[in-house]
Amino acid sequence: MLERMTFSYTATLRAQPGRRDDVIRLLLTDQSALAELGCLQYLVGTNPAEPDVVYISERWVSDEAHAASLQLPSVQAAIADARPMLTADMTSLAFEVVGGLGA
Repeated sequence: MLERMTFSYTATLRAQPGRRDDVIRLLLTDQSALAELGCLQYLVGTNPAEPDVVYISERWVSDEAHAASLQLPSVQAAIADARPMLTADMTSLAFEVVGGLGA
């Protein structure tokens, strides 16, 4: 059996037309609290083929650390601020990392 190494969370958020960069600014606000909880990697990206979609990729020391981050006041505030700028079209995927380059 493989030993769990880290936890990964990926998501896509579809912004209202013209609001993608505003959402990105919110997502890229100070992430020091995330690092303190065990966030190893936090990436935010775009794709020209999907101009209103924001891609997020996170790697954590554990799924518990990720869950704890969602309770941070700063994260709760960012979610509340971003919600009106988003459509309901979102995806997410969470998995335990068992190996690979960079793991």
